[in-house]
Amino acid sequence: MGNSFGRVFRISTFGESHGKAIGVIVDGCPAGLEIDEAFIQKELERRKPGQSKITTQRKEGDEVEILSGTFEGKSTGTPISMLIRNQDQKSKDYSHIAESFRPSHADFTYQAKYGLRDYRGGGRSSARETAARVAAGAIAKLLLKHYGVQINAYVSQVGEIKLDKPYQQLDLSQTDSNIVRCPDAALAEQMIGYIDLIRKERDTVGGIVSCVVKNTPVGLGEPVFDRLHADLGKAMLSINAVKGFEYGSGFAGIALRGSQHNDEFYTEEGKVKTKTNHSGGIQGGISNGEDIYFKVAFKPVATIMQDQASINEAGEAVTVSGKGRHDPCVVPRAVPIVEAMCALVLADHLLLNKLNKL
Repeated sequence: MGNSFGRVFRISTFGESHGKAIGVIVDGCPAGLEIDEAFIQKELERRKPGQSKITTQRKEGDEVEILSGTFEGKSTGTPISMLIRNQDQKSKDYSHIAESFRPSHADFTYQAKYGLRDYRGGGRSSARETAARVAAGAIAKLLLKHYGVQINAYVSQVGEIKLDKPYQQLDLSQTDSNIVRCPDAALAEQMIGYIDLIRKERDTVGGIVSCVVKNTPVGLGEPVFDRLHADLGKAMLSINAVKGFEYGSGFAGIALRGSQHNDEFYTEEGKVKTKTNHSGGIQGGISNGEDIYFKVAFKPVATIMQDQASINEAGEAVTVSGKGRHDPCVVPRAVPIVEAMCALVLADHLLLNKLNKL
């Protein structure tokens, strides 16, 4: 019922923001993969709340417990279950909206669909669920590492502050060197200052996370409905607050003529390459070996510390205002989430591709 993702490398997440725990079951991971628990924990720490002044101050250690599917540090080929206990819930911060619908949240739609809802932090609709995805994505990254696949996401825009440099001119190893996760140090300071200003004004702002995948094997992707870019798009659009996805030349490509946009082929040391990469590493829905690159747009966080007009469950006009601890901008913490979802798609297609050949 919408809680699972993938076909061969398949995950199912569970839990709510203010429940006892959240978690994930990873099924389809091949046996014999070295499960680096320190790496999984490091990935979770990149996403966890309370990292800096520009993120929510909820304090969660996000310590992962691996309950099954491993033996002596390696995967056994059976389902890997991971649990992350909630420790710093403040459910009383949400009592004022127990019967009211917050603008641009899932309150109304969950109530309409299920006839009840967990109003504490949004319950299942909370972005807290993404911690489970990051844990699963870390295992996918460990699998992809065996094939030399590298995934690097970074913040390329906050509000109107935009990083215009192409990724080829950036040192992506510097992404985590600052709290906003932008690899351009000077622009990162501008972004941090702007987010902090927005926070002090009790408001929020959106942004863009860009992602680059290097060393993708040729041939990943299935015609016609399971094209690689289609699955990447679904993966990104399933992340909380995402409003847009584009890969390769994206919307800007419409301004080019076919003679300008086509990626001409050539060979180099026996390998087929393209002179340009407007296709974003994917042609006909199948990877061609060039870099895959895409952008993910995140809206401003819906919870703001200002009064807003709304209605309650009885349809009566009410005024609601955000309380508690929330991100003024989600993109710094979204970087590892984007990487995780990308890794899950690629791991799934990698294993699926092996099933298609004798």
